[in-house]
Parts: sequence; C-alpha cells; structure tokens
Amino acid sequence: MGKPKSLLPWGNRTLIEHQIRTLLQTEQPVVVILGAQAERIKPIASMYPVRVRVHEDWEAGMGSSISFGISCLTELFPAAAGVLIALLDQPLLRYTHFEKMDQVFQPGTKRIIVSRSASGWQGAPVLFDSFYFETLRTLTGEEGARKIIRQHPEAVTLVECGELLDDMDTPQAYERLKTYLKKN
Repeated sequence: MGKPKSLLPWGNRTLIEHQIRTLLQTEQPVVVILGAQAERIKPIASMYPVRVRVHEDWEAGMGSSISFGISCLTELFPAAAGVLIALLDQPLLRYTHFEKMDQVFQPGTKRIIVSRSASGWQGAPVLFDSFYFETLRTLTGEEGARKIIRQHPEAVTLVECGELLDDMDTPQAYERLKTYLKKN
C-alpha cells in the first residue's frame, strides 16, 4: 500500500479511527493490537477509550499477532467469555454485523461464530468462545485462526454479511472500497 493501512483516509477519519469507532458501538471493551509503524498509529488509537498494545514481533505473522492479542485479552479481562477478532482492512462492515454475531454467541457452548459473504467466503471477523483461548494462544507464524475453524467444523455458526467482507490489500482495492463508500 505504500504506507500503513491504519493511516489511510476513510471518510473524515483514518481507517484505524473508523474501525475503532465501529467496534466501540458494540459497547464491548476493545483491545487494539498494533505492529508495523506502531509509533505512528498508537497516538491516534489512544485518543479513544480502547486498550492499545504493541506486538513487537509482528513480522512473525498473523498467528503470532493473534496469540499476542489473546495473551493481552486474558491479562486485561480474565473473565472474558469470548473474543471477537476483527481486521482493520474490512471497513465496509458496520457495527450491526458485530451485533448479529454477538446475538448468535452463547458463552460456554464452545461455538465459533464465523462471517460469511454472499459469495461464500468465510472468515474474519470471527467470534471465539473462551474455550479456544489456549489454542489461539499457541498460534504462530502466518497461519491465523482459520486453522482452528477447520479443526472444529461442528462448532461453527455462520453469520451472513452480504458483500461487506471485502478487504483491501492493494491500492486498487482501497480505491474500489472508497468508491463503494461514497455511493452508499
């Protein structure tokens, strides 16, 4: 992308601000895990009522970042019933999707609530029951939580979200999503 996705403009704010504001609407505690360029992003994220943690070993991959995040979560909120893993680069998602996930979630039932697009893609955001915290904490490298979802298909509940799961991994995708935002 040429610069941190977090700092890209999104409406009248940066992408990190947009995502934080969306997640805060759920009225659940929010923990923001930063990696690359954390020193530039942390002051912006810290303007909001969230817990910000910096994962120094972020280059080790998504699994490492999830593991770090779960360690932070269980330290900050030892009685947490679950964890919602949301990504920065899915800015079309509205808090209503997170709300739907929360409504389906039943603590203590070992469920994994997975988002599904209209095209059938399944993945983040994902809501894991606390039963999976230890397994999430053991993730390493590039493989994220998808591994756990594949290992427990019987535990998965899908929550539909239309075409709002589009993420942005290229400047072209970013421009496409900005155009969508302007039209809607």
